[in-house]
Amino acid sequence: MEKPVKMKLKKGDEVLIITGKDRGKRGQITKVSPTTNRVVVAGINMIKKATKPNAQAGIEGGIVTKEASIHASNVMLVDTASQKPTRKRLT
Repeated sequence: MEKPVKMKLKKGDEVLIITGKDRGKRGQITKVSPTTNRVVVAGINMIKKATKPNAQAGIEGGIVTKEASIHASNVMLVDTASQKPTRKRLT
C-alpha cells in the first residue's frame, strides 16, 4: 500500500485545469484522494460509463455520464482574493 501524499489541495478549492482535454477550464474540487494523488473536479473530465440495472438499489441500466479523477499535478490552485491562478502555497 502506498503512503498518502501530503496534498495542498482541499475539497472546495477552486482550481484551473492546466493540461488535457479540459485545459483552461475552472471548477471546484469535490473529492481528494491523497493515496493516489488525484482529485475530482466538478464538471471536468467527464466520462461515459455503462452500468447494469440493479432492482434492489433501484438503478436503471444504461450509459451514465460522470466525473473522473484527474492527477493533482494537472491542476493549479486559484487564489480566492485575486481570482488568478497561483503557484504559491496557500495556507
